[in-house]
Parts: sequence; C-alpha cells; structure tokens
Amino acid sequence: MNTQRYAIIGAGALGGLYGAMLARQGFEVHFLLHSDFDHVRAYGLKVDSIWGDMHLRDIHVHASTETMPPCGVSLIGLKTTQNHLLAELLPAPTRDGGVVLVLQNGLNVEADSAAIVGEDRVFGGCCFLCSNKVGPGHIRHIDFGKIVFGQYRGVSSTGSAAAGSSAGQTDAKMDSIGHQICDDLNAAGVPTEFSDNLALVRWRKLMWNIPFNSLSVILNASTKQIMDDPNASALAEAVIREVRAGAAACGVEIPEAVIEKTLENTRKMVPYDSSMRLDFLNKRAMEAEAILGNPLRAAKESGYEMSRVETLYHQLRYIDHTNS
Repeated sequence: MNTQRYAIIGAGALGGLYGAMLARQGFEVHFLLHSDFDHVRAYGLKVDSIWGDMHLRDIHVHASTETMPPCGVSLIGLKTTQNHLLAELLPAPTRDGGVVLVLQNGLNVEADSAAIVGEDRVFGGCCFLCSNKVGPGHIRHIDFGKIVFGQYRGVSSTGSAAAGSSAGQTDAKMDSIGHQICDDLNAAGVPTEFSDNLALVRWRKLMWNIPFNSLSVILNASTKQIMDDPNASALAEAVIREVRAGAAACGVEIPEAVIEKTLENTRKMVPYDSSMRLDFLNKRAMEAEAILGNPLRAAKESGYEMSRVETLYHQLRYIDHTNS
C-alpha cells in the first residue's frame, strides 16, 4: 500500500479518472461525491479509459468532506464556477497541513484555494485531457490525459509569479512535495510533469481552452467540426495567436511552434465536446470568467488588447445569461 493519502474534491470526469488511477495503484484515495454518492457507494466507480477500464467497488466515498481524514494532497477537480464552496470543503481534508493541487481551467484560479490554506500550500496545474462523465459513477476517458503542474507561489493579475511572495520561503519543501506527487501520478499511470513555471503552463493551456471551449459553444460544434471547416479553423488559429501575444505582454514567452502543435493535436483528437459546451448543453454555468475573463483582464493591464478574445467573452456571457 502506498502511504500518500489523497482527497478528490470533485470526482467527475477529471477528478474521478485521476483518483481512480491512484486508487488502482494502491494509494488511499477519498472521493467527495454529490449526486453520485449513493450510486457509487452501492455499485462502485466505473471508468472506461484508454489506459485500461476499471470498476472500483471498494473505495472511500464521502458525501461531505467533514467525514474525510486529513489528507496529504487534496486534488481540486471542481469547475471554477463552484469555487465559492471551497471555504467549506477544504478545511477538513487539509487540517493537518496537507497541500492543495488545483487542476482547474483558467488563469490565477489557485487564488481561491490559497485564500483558505495559504499560498505556501498550493500547487496549480493543467490537464490535457478528453474525458466526460457519461452517467452516475461512470466516466469515459477517450484521449490524452497528461498533467503539468507547479508551485503557485502567489501570482500577479498577469499570471506571472508575484514579486516578493512569502511562499518563496517554503519553495524547497514544496518542491520536494511536488516531485513526490509527480512520482505518485506517474507510478499510477498518469503522465505527469512538474514545472517551475506555472504561468507558462497556464497560458499555454489557454491557447487551447480559449478558442476551442468558446467556439464549440458559439458555433455549436465539436473539435473535429471546427478543425474540418476552413473558416472555423482559421478563426481558431487567429485566437490562438492572439492568446500567445497576450501571454507575451504578461511576460510569458511561448514558442511560436506551439501554435501549430496546438492545432495539430486538435486535428488528431478523438471528436470531442469541450467541457464548456457540455456545461452549455446541460444548462450549467460556463467558466467564462476563469478561462476568458481573467486572461483578458491580465493582458489589458499589461497594455495588450485581445480583441477577438473579448468578443468571444461577451458572446459567452450573453449565452450564459440567456441559457440559465
């Protein structure tokens, strides 16, 4: 049995998959569930995955974090639209000094967790993942799955490391913990990298999230439909280039080759509905603020206007308002 204890806060398409992989490897994993709690307690967690199908029956499930033991790592798999719940969800599993790994989309999304446990106990990361929850306690993982994460350290509104962060005093300890988490996830079969530049990780993922999440809703299209259409794919590329320029304005330099890599990975991707499109179709709030609003404001504060991103942002805000 592996000794590290993990809490999965939000055991959906993302948290459920990674938590299942850790549990299968022998880590003690505690899953927080809401609507699926009774189903998973009775029938277990089912995962159809390119890494091997799983049906885990004997797992630790909780309807409240108050019943969770203290955990070394609390993995946040909630949507950012649910971050107002973190104040009641995080104190129990982190009560003995455990760290938080925020695997959410967007920019500076770690701030909500850091406000609760402190900047010196927070990691942030991005998942390059195609996974959906397809039924109660049932996850379908169809492509990719790599995690890249790093220390939060506190960031400025531009997404770069904040100058004079108090977290700098504990970097060495957090570096050691981060490498251990990385080793645990790799041992569990999840390709994972530990980065020393979280801002770069975040902006690079935004080069995919901003165009393809937005356009999938606005154009009512899957990733394949976007890439197969010359007009839609040209628009996606233009947005990607604009996001890269916004990152540069914020002091985050991303190689130009990443543009074509982003497009090529999407061309090869199994036809996929983005998380934002699924939220729209299911009449849930979309993550427009975290994914578009935060980087839009960060770039603007640094003197760069992401005009295409701003147009997409206002369209999504209108759609979100009328769809609720």
